[in-house]
Amino acid sequence: RDVLGSRGLGDVYKRQGADCKICRREGCKLFLKGERCLTKKCSFERRPSVPGVHGAARKKLTEYGLQLREKQKVKRAYGLQEKQFRGYYEKASTMRGKVGENMLSLLERRLDNVVYRMGIGASRAESRQIVNHGHITVNGKTVNIPSFLVSVDDVIAVKENKRELQMFKDLKDVKVVMPKWLEFDNNKLSGKINALPVREDIDLNVQEHLIVELYSK
Repeated sequence: RDVLGSRGLGDVYKRQGADCKICRREGCKLFLKGERCLTKKCSFERRPSVPGVHGAARKKLTEYGLQLREKQKVKRAYGLQEKQFRGYYEKASTMRGKVGENMLSLLERRLDNVVYRMGIGASRAESRQIVNHGHITVNGKTVNIPSFLVSVDDVIAVKENKRELQMFKDLKDVKVVMPKWLEFDNNKLSGKINALPVREDIDLNVQEHLIVELYSK
Protein backbone atom coordinates (compact mmCIF):
# COMPACT_ATOMS: atom_id res chain seq x y z
CA ARG A 1 0.00 0.00 0.00
CA ASP A 2 1.04 3.60 -0.50
CA VAL A 3 2.63 5.31 2.47
CA LEU A 4 3.99 8.82 2.04
CA GLY A 5 6.32 10.37 4.60
CA SER A 6 5.14 8.58 7.74
CA ARG A 7 6.35 10.31 10.88
CA GLY A 8 5.23 10.65 14.47
CA LEU A 9 2.96 13.32 15.89
CA GLY A 10 5.86 15.05 17.59
CA ASP A 11 7.71 15.33 14.28
CA VAL A 12 4.95 16.64 12.04
CA TYR A 13 3.09 18.93 14.38
CA LYS A 14 5.59 20.81 16.49
CA ARG A 15 3.55 24.02 16.65
CA GLN A 16 0.31 22.68 18.10
CA GLY A 17 0.51 25.22 20.93
CA ALA A 18 0.18 28.02 18.37
CA ASP A 19 -2.74 26.59 16.37
CA CYS A 20 -4.88 29.71 16.59
CA LYS A 21 -2.02 31.93 15.42
CA ILE A 22 -1.60 29.66 12.39
CA CYS A 23 -5.22 30.23 11.36
CA ARG A 24 -4.83 33.99 11.83
CA ARG A 25 -1.61 33.96 9.82
CA GLU A 26 -3.28 32.15 6.92
CA GLY A 27 -6.41 34.31 7.04
CA CYS A 28 -8.90 31.45 7.36
CA LYS A 29 -10.06 28.73 9.73
CA LEU A 30 -8.07 25.52 9.40
CA PHE A 31 -9.97 23.77 12.23
CA LEU A 32 -6.79 22.78 14.04
CA LYS A 33 -8.42 22.70 17.48
CA GLY A 34 -11.51 20.68 16.71
CA GLU A 35 -14.69 21.75 18.51
CA ARG A 36 -13.12 24.95 19.87
CA CYS A 37 -13.03 26.26 16.28
CA LEU A 38 -16.84 26.07 16.18
CA THR A 39 -17.36 28.11 19.35
CA LYS A 40 -17.08 31.78 20.32
CA LYS A 41 -13.73 30.95 21.91
CA CYS A 42 -12.18 30.63 18.46
CA SER A 43 -9.32 33.16 18.31
CA PHE A 44 -9.78 33.65 14.58
CA GLU A 45 -13.35 34.85 15.16
CA ARG A 46 -12.24 37.25 17.88
CA ARG A 47 -9.00 38.46 16.25
CA PRO A 48 -8.87 37.67 12.52
CA SER A 49 -5.86 39.91 11.93
CA VAL A 50 -2.37 38.51 11.36
CA PRO A 51 -0.43 37.94 14.64
CA GLY A 52 2.14 40.56 15.58
CA VAL A 53 2.34 44.30 16.13
CA HIS A 54 1.67 45.11 12.49
CA GLY A 55 -0.83 42.34 11.88
CA ALA A 56 -3.82 44.59 11.27
CA ALA A 57 -2.03 46.29 8.37
CA ARG A 58 -1.83 43.26 6.11
CA LYS A 59 0.25 44.12 3.06
CA LYS A 60 -0.77 43.26 -0.49
CA LEU A 61 0.96 40.02 -1.44
CA THR A 62 3.05 39.50 -4.56
CA GLU A 63 2.26 36.63 -6.95
CA TYR A 64 4.88 34.51 -5.21
CA GLY A 65 3.48 35.50 -1.83
CA LEU A 66 -0.03 34.37 -2.81
CA GLN A 67 1.31 31.03 -4.03
CA LEU A 68 3.35 30.53 -0.88
CA ARG A 69 0.42 31.33 1.40
CA GLU A 70 -1.79 28.77 -0.36
CA LYS A 71 0.89 26.12 0.07
CA GLN A 72 1.39 26.96 3.73
CA LYS A 73 -2.36 26.90 4.29
CA VAL A 74 -2.68 23.32 3.01
CA LYS A 75 0.51 22.13 4.73
CA ARG A 76 -0.67 23.44 8.08
CA ALA A 77 -4.23 22.19 7.68
CA TYR A 78 -2.97 18.61 7.24
CA GLY A 79 -0.03 19.01 9.66
CA LEU A 80 2.77 18.23 7.21
CA GLN A 81 6.36 19.26 6.77
CA GLU A 82 7.75 20.53 3.46
CA LYS A 83 9.40 17.26 2.40
CA GLN A 84 6.21 15.31 3.04
CA PHE A 85 4.05 17.84 1.25
CA ARG A 86 6.37 17.94 -1.76
CA GLY A 87 6.08 14.16 -1.94
CA TYR A 88 2.31 14.40 -2.40
CA TYR A 89 2.74 16.99 -5.14
CA GLU A 90 5.25 14.81 -6.99
CA LYS A 91 3.00 11.75 -6.74
CA ALA A 92 -0.01 13.80 -7.90
CA SER A 93 1.95 15.03 -10.92
CA THR A 94 2.31 11.45 -12.16
CA MET A 95 -1.45 10.78 -12.00
CA ARG A 96 -4.08 11.46 -14.64
CA GLY A 97 -6.16 14.60 -14.21
CA LYS A 98 -5.44 17.96 -12.62
CA VAL A 99 -2.35 17.93 -10.43
CA GLY A 100 -3.80 20.20 -7.73
CA GLU A 101 -6.98 18.16 -7.37
CA ASN A 102 -5.01 14.91 -7.34
CA MET A 103 -2.83 16.29 -4.55
CA LEU A 104 -5.80 17.26 -2.39
CA SER A 105 -7.38 13.86 -2.99
CA LEU A 106 -4.19 12.12 -1.81
CA LEU A 107 -4.11 14.28 1.32
CA GLU A 108 -7.75 13.45 2.06
CA ARG A 109 -6.97 9.74 1.75
CA ARG A 110 -4.44 9.86 4.58
CA LEU A 111 -5.63 7.61 7.40
CA ASP A 112 -5.34 10.36 10.02
CA ASN A 113 -7.54 12.62 7.89
CA VAL A 114 -10.10 9.84 7.36
CA VAL A 115 -10.26 9.25 11.11
CA TYR A 116 -10.85 12.99 11.53
CA ARG A 117 -13.50 13.14 8.79
CA MET A 118 -15.35 10.21 10.36
CA GLY A 119 -15.49 12.11 13.65
CA ILE A 120 -13.35 9.65 15.61
CA GLY A 121 -10.88 12.43 16.36
CA ALA A 122 -11.87 16.04 17.07
CA SER A 123 -8.98 17.39 14.98
CA ARG A 124 -6.41 16.04 12.56
CA ALA A 125 -3.73 16.30 15.25
CA GLU A 126 -5.81 14.23 17.67
CA SER A 127 -6.67 11.77 14.90
CA ARG A 128 -2.97 11.41 14.08
CA GLN A 129 -2.30 10.55 17.70
CA ILE A 130 -5.14 8.00 17.74
CA VAL A 131 -3.62 6.27 14.71
CA ASN A 132 -0.09 6.44 16.14
CA HIS A 133 -1.26 4.70 19.31
CA GLY A 134 -2.62 1.74 17.35
CA HIS A 135 -6.31 2.36 18.03
CA ILE A 136 -7.39 2.03 14.39
CA THR A 137 -7.70 -0.97 12.07
CA VAL A 138 -7.96 -1.08 8.28
CA ASN A 139 -9.68 -4.19 6.97
CA GLY A 140 -9.20 -5.83 10.36
CA LYS A 141 -5.47 -5.14 10.64
CA THR A 142 -3.96 -2.55 12.98
CA VAL A 143 -2.40 0.37 11.11
CA ASN A 144 -0.40 2.92 13.11
CA ILE A 145 0.91 4.95 10.16
CA PRO A 146 -0.97 8.29 9.82
CA SER A 147 0.07 8.71 6.18
CA PHE A 148 -1.34 5.33 5.12
CA LEU A 149 -3.48 5.90 2.02
CA VAL A 150 -6.93 4.33 2.13
CA SER A 151 -8.62 2.86 -0.95
CA VAL A 152 -12.21 2.26 -2.05
CA ASP A 153 -14.04 -0.40 0.04
CA ASP A 154 -11.51 -0.24 2.88
CA VAL A 155 -13.16 -0.72 6.27
CA ILE A 156 -11.88 1.67 8.95
CA ALA A 157 -12.70 0.80 12.56
CA VAL A 158 -11.71 1.40 16.16
CA LYS A 159 -9.76 -1.61 17.40
CA GLU A 160 -12.04 -3.95 19.37
CA ASN A 161 -9.96 -3.99 22.55
CA LYS A 162 -9.92 -0.16 22.57
CA ARG A 163 -13.66 0.44 22.22
CA GLU A 164 -14.23 0.61 25.98
CA LEU A 165 -12.06 3.70 26.26
CA GLN A 166 -14.25 6.64 27.27
CA MET A 167 -13.24 8.73 24.27
CA PHE A 168 -14.70 6.09 21.96
CA LYS A 169 -17.78 5.44 24.09
CA ASP A 170 -18.61 9.14 23.80
CA LEU A 171 -18.75 8.85 20.00
CA LYS A 172 -22.15 7.14 20.21
CA ASP A 173 -23.74 10.49 21.06
CA VAL A 174 -21.82 12.49 18.46
CA LYS A 175 -23.35 13.44 15.13
CA VAL A 176 -20.90 14.27 12.38
CA VAL A 177 -21.63 15.58 8.90
CA MET A 178 -19.10 13.77 6.76
CA PRO A 179 -18.35 13.85 3.03
CA LYS A 180 -20.27 11.44 0.81
CA TRP A 181 -17.20 9.36 0.02
CA LEU A 182 -17.18 8.13 3.63
CA GLU A 183 -19.62 6.41 5.98
CA PHE A 184 -19.30 5.66 9.69
CA ASP A 185 -21.52 3.85 12.20
CA ASN A 186 -21.13 5.44 15.64
CA ASN A 187 -22.55 2.38 17.41
CA LYS A 188 -20.35 -0.17 15.65
CA LEU A 189 -17.39 2.26 15.60
CA SER A 190 -16.73 1.19 12.05
CA GLY A 191 -16.85 2.93 8.69
CA LYS A 192 -16.12 2.41 5.02
CA ILE A 193 -14.52 4.21 2.08
CA ASN A 194 -17.30 4.43 -0.51
CA ALA A 195 -15.30 6.27 -3.18
CA LEU A 196 -12.14 8.29 -3.67
CA PRO A 197 -12.56 11.97 -2.74
CA VAL A 198 -13.00 14.48 -5.57
CA ARG A 199 -12.57 18.26 -5.41
CA GLU A 200 -16.18 19.08 -4.52
CA ASP A 201 -15.91 16.75 -1.52
CA ILE A 202 -13.05 18.77 -0.02
CA ASP A 203 -14.18 21.81 1.97
CA LEU A 204 -10.75 23.40 2.38
CA ASN A 205 -10.83 26.98 1.11
CA VAL A 206 -7.74 26.90 -1.07
CA GLN A 207 -6.73 27.69 -4.65
CA GLU A 208 -4.68 24.60 -5.38
CA HIS A 209 -3.64 25.80 -8.83
CA LEU A 210 -1.45 28.42 -7.12
CA ILE A 211 0.47 25.64 -5.38
CA VAL A 212 1.00 23.89 -8.70
CA GLU A 213 2.30 27.14 -10.19
CA LEU A 214 4.70 27.54 -7.25
CA TYR A 215 6.19 24.08 -7.61
CA SER A 216 6.26 24.30 -11.42
CA LYS A 217 8.76 27.16 -11.41
